[in-house]
Amino acid sequence: MLRNFLVALMLALVAADGVQAQTAEKTTPAKNDYSKAETWLCRPGREDACAVDLTTTIVSADGKLKEEKFVANPNAPIDCFYVYPTVSNDTTPNSDMNAGPEERSVIQHQFARFGVQCRVFAPLYRQVTLAALRANLLGRPMAVDRALAYNDVLDAWKHYLANDNQGRGVVLIGHSQGSGMLTQLIRNEIDGKPAQKQLISALLIGTNLAVPKGQDVGGAFKNIPLCRAATQTGCAISYVTFRENVPPPPNSLFGRALGDGMVAACTNPAALIGGSGALHAYLAAAGRGNTSSLEPKPWVTPPQPLKTPFASVPGLLTAECVSNEKGSYLAVRVHGNPADPRTDDIVGDIVVGNQVQTNWGLHLIDVQIALGNLIDIVGQQAKAYQAKQKKK
Repeated sequence: MLRNFLVALMLALVAADGVQAQTAEKTTPAKNDYSKAETWLCRPGREDACAVDLTTTIVSADGKLKEEKFVANPNAPIDCFYVYPTVSNDTTPNSDMNAGPEERSVIQHQFARFGVQCRVFAPLYRQVTLAALRANLLGRPMAVDRALAYNDVLDAWKHYLANDNQGRGVVLIGHSQGSGMLTQLIRNEIDGKPAQKQLISALLIGTNLAVPKGQDVGGAFKNIPLCRAATQTGCAISYVTFRENVPPPPNSLFGRALGDGMVAACTNPAALIGGSGALHAYLAAAGRGNTSSLEPKPWVTPPQPLKTPFASVPGLLTAECVSNEKGSYLAVRVHGNPADPRTDDIVGDIVVGNQVQTNWGLHLIDVQIALGNLIDIVGQQAKAYQAKQKKK
């Protein structure tokens, strides 16, 4: 299940970054009814894809293990609206509206943990499938309907605004193809429009969000700047990750934006103001294929199996935004110490035939590698947003 999810993430930006596909015949598919419970993976107050085990083992540098429990906030003051990346294993060009294990898995790894800060909303949508993306890569494009996927997200958003929002602040969260969907949604429905007043922030991860070089606004969005402080609201966080010692190669899929004078946005969730900061990661704890096709090394020596689905490694990872001739990206440094019992590295690279695919960077774990930082930022932004609302 997780292997399929991660293979899908390997391909998730293909549709957004230039691989051509045949266009589906012009038909008018029936709209989804987002008043129906089954059209949502997550909604507040129910047992669904967000009601999953998020228990984490904290792996300290001295080898000590400690469990961290997760409890969602039933009285969260804000909302989070999430659009997942390309994960569908359906064999059709566009997915159906039946949630499979792959959709539920990505919720557990990328989104459910935000329930500590917000009410959670995650619609199903008829995305371009993994089968279609594979066909594209093999030169046998399938007839996909890209507008169908976007229109589903749009309909879900409109239903949420009309029936659930009730004037609350909202954070938009996406990864890869999901970020592409949300970028289009923000551009069409939020940027410079009344709904912008309710935008706390947009977390558009694993995508090449265009901004003019040296500026924070004016590319993909006209009125929504990049976030440069955790108390700043109405802004966007966007980055792509690479190992510090393996920067984007010339054929990189990430780190460069289209358009004269444009660069890919990089906002470091570990240090929004700039410079380096410690990453608070929530990584898959066990199993080959959980985060790459490499076999992960034991978390500690001598090996001890972790009993939780996630692991956290305080002090092991830092990151800093880099912008140079290779691109604009979040450079991740691993501070392994052979003298201590904790692992000296993490997995997350895409490997094909024992060869690391450096043009993908750490795309597989873009979200997970900084998930704790992102959740903390959303919490601070929520407080700042509420304080502003009280002054009105």
